[in-house]
Amino acid sequence: MVDEKSVLDSLKNVYDPELGISIVDLGFIYKIDIINEKVTVRMTFTSPHCPLSGMITDQVKEAVMKVDGVKEVNIELVFDPPWNPSMMNAEIRKQLGV
Repeated sequence: MVDEKSVLDSLKNVYDPELGISIVDLGFIYKIDIINEKVTVRMTFTSPHCPLSGMITDQVKEAVMKVDGVKEVNIELVFDPPWNPSMMNAEIRKQLGV
C-alpha cells in the first residue's frame, strides 16, 4: 500500500537545479493525496513563471512512480498560498542565511 511517507521520501531526491536543495526541504510540496494506487501531488514553485517547472514536474512524476504500488501520478501546480522562504526547512533557511 502506498503511503505519504514513502512518497515524501522519494521526493526528497528531486532537487531544485539552481539551489541543489530538495524540493521537500524548500517547502514546494503542499499536499499529497493518495487514493488506491493514484497519487496527486500539490506543489508550487518560488514563482509561477519558473523556467524549470516542466523539468522539475517531470522529475517529480518519475520519483513518485518509483514508489512501490504507485500506478498513476498527477501533479497540481498551485500558487495559493504563494511560496515564501518561511516554508523552507529551518536548517535550509539557516544554511541560506534566510
